[in-house]
Amino acid sequence: MMEIKSLLYVALGVLLSSCAAKTTDQQPAAKTSAKENIAKLTPDQIRNAGIATAFPQARLVSSVLRLNGKIDVPPQNMVSISAPMGGYLKSTNLLPGMLIQKGQVLAVLEDQQYIQLQQDYLSVSARIEYLETEYERQKSLNTSKSVSDKTYQQAEADFRAQQVAVSALAEKLRLVGINPRQLSAERISRSVNIYSPISGYVSRVNVNTGKYLAPTEVLFDLINPSEIHLALKVFEKDLDKIRKGQSVLAFTNSRPERKIPCEVILVGKDLSAERTAEIHCHFQKYEPGLMPGTFMNAELALESRNATVLPDEAIVSFEGKEFIFTSGTEGFVMTAVQTGNSENGMTEILSPTGLQGTLCVTKGAYSLLMFLKNKSDQ
Repeated sequence: MMEIKSLLYVALGVLLSSCAAKTTDQQPAAKTSAKENIAKLTPDQIRNAGIATAFPQARLVSSVLRLNGKIDVPPQNMVSISAPMGGYLKSTNLLPGMLIQKGQVLAVLEDQQYIQLQQDYLSVSARIEYLETEYERQKSLNTSKSVSDKTYQQAEADFRAQQVAVSALAEKLRLVGINPRQLSAERISRSVNIYSPISGYVSRVNVNTGKYLAPTEVLFDLINPSEIHLALKVFEKDLDKIRKGQSVLAFTNSRPERKIPCEVILVGKDLSAERTAEIHCHFQKYEPGLMPGTFMNAELALESRNATVLPDEAIVSFEGKEFIFTSGTEGFVMTAVQTGNSENGMTEILSPTGLQGTLCVTKGAYSLLMFLKNKSDQ
């Protein structure tokens, strides 16, 4: 019986010793794990690494919504040129991309109908003088009852009808580019000029010399780029953040460093199949180098808010996460953070909160990270 009890005490002692050993092994491991994120440097090491510390700053920061779109032109700045009465193209020297001025001759058309139109106008203009004189004569005779009312009314109707014919033909002449005031029997022409109604450049040329052009055909497409604007696509979830008058910085993929200031002038109300709407932005200064159809990226500044910020170089990335170093009693502590927007070299710290009274490493953060990595490899 005593032998059995002795065996039991021995087994119990071995078990307790094993547990104690495990506890002893675990405690140093916990201390080592806790100190893995602490970099303890001598004053000389701190000076050589160029480490500097400062308190985080509190400042107003703007949330930035990143968008993309393209340069567009309002309908009133795009003009399609056609020949109201048709005709054969006699000459033009336009090429796509060519600059033009308002009132410049774009093309010359010719057709026998232009001759007929001028002839009709001169004929009815000459006859109206006779009809007016006859109308005044009949009016005077009717006053003295020398002629019947019917004769007077007929003279008046002929004169009024001729007035209408002259006015209608004069408008037809103006429509094709002929000034009726300058028209005479000696100045009848078989050709007419097509003038540019805007200043800008030629977008497209659809004709060639000698071709007959119907009134419905488009000869040229012209664009006035002075009122170009930026059309950006915004997802439905972000539409409530957009307001008229908000500032936008636009840039192209080829020159991302050149930020062009714009302002939101219109927020679309229709959603596409992709659940996006268009907002239109006006360039604050005319940029002649920007062409309609150019794709652009944009950063739209949302409402500003108070935030805690640190310099960009105070934040380091390691294994897919972001960290900062704070100054503690045992050294520099590597602390995980969540960041927000970056602006003018400063980055918003979303968490942890309450860093305003904590000294943080603002320069040399990557040197501390390298120190810890080398320490863990040893």
